[in-house]
Amino acid sequence: MRKRTRYSLLLMLALIAALAVAVYLRQKAPPEVARLLPESDAIVYANVRPLRLATHFDRTAVKRSPEFQRFIDATGVVPERDLDEVAFALHRMDDPRGPNGPVAYSEVFSGRFDGDRLGRYLASIATARESYAGHTIYTIPVGDAATGGGRELRVTQLGYDMVAASNMPTVEQIHSILDRYRAAASPFAGSSLLSARYGDIPLLSSAWGIGHVGLPFSEGGRITVLGLQLPLPEDTTFVASLQYRGSVRMRVEQIAPTPEDAARSVEALSTLLGMFRSIQRVQQGAPADAAMAQAIDSLKIERKDDRAVLTANIPMDMLKQLTTPARSADDTNGLR
Repeated sequence: MRKRTRYSLLLMLALIAALAVAVYLRQKAPPEVARLLPESDAIVYANVRPLRLATHFDRTAVKRSPEFQRFIDATGVVPERDLDEVAFALHRMDDPRGPNGPVAYSEVFSGRFDGDRLGRYLASIATARESYAGHTIYTIPVGDAATGGGRELRVTQLGYDMVAASNMPTVEQIHSILDRYRAAASPFAGSSLLSARYGDIPLLSSAWGIGHVGLPFSEGGRITVLGLQLPLPEDTTFVASLQYRGSVRMRVEQIAPTPEDAARSVEALSTLLGMFRSIQRVQQGAPADAAMAQAIDSLKIERKDDRAVLTANIPMDMLKQLTTPARSADDTNGLR
């Protein structure tokens, strides 16, 4: 009797240990929406839920374009209320003057969707459809695609709470997402970029980006932000993250080829930051917005081995301003 009791206790302890290991691995693993993304030049991820709880941006009324409002009426999906997680894969385009511009996107959305209503809407606006891996892929014209001059967006429902899309010219990326979804049992599956760089992201980051995240802001081979051209090439590798600590802690790391390159980047970026602060003072005397002034004052640039690291604190008041929906919202379609 004592032996059976001992064996039962050991079995229970083994099961508890196995469950604890599984929970630990899941916590260390990349988010599923990011693991499903195809190979790409960069990945950007955001967990919308803590931002929604902190700022209540979903409670602000938004005046939308008629087309976007038709999407909401047909599907019942209100993005600021229903989206929980989003992940984007950025693909550099060979022809930056093509329909996609310099960057195309593949994306996975997680949230609360009415699958039947969403499926009927996609079928009603699709110009073509394909069956792959047990899912229907809808091809939807975007911009001037209907006349042969624009882009096409491929959209598929992965599950009751997940939708994927890609505006790449080929089906390879949307097929890859479906293949990964079908084999998504491993918590450490994902693209080569995710495997290589996810470990660099600070723990408990609500939003992050890895890879060549400057591509959407590239102009003439350089990165341009708010009209300022950064002394960095467009293919610079970054690890960027946002953490909530009462305020939002922003951290952006440039991964340089050598420590000497990182030191030169710090020097150039520090000079640029000084110029930016001077311009702010000249234009406004003192920043009218105290939250903006606090964020600018908190900016810090330093070198850590082969990385140039920029950090800043974004006050909650500023975050609420940034996340308050504009009075007019316009989208080419409900998903992108």
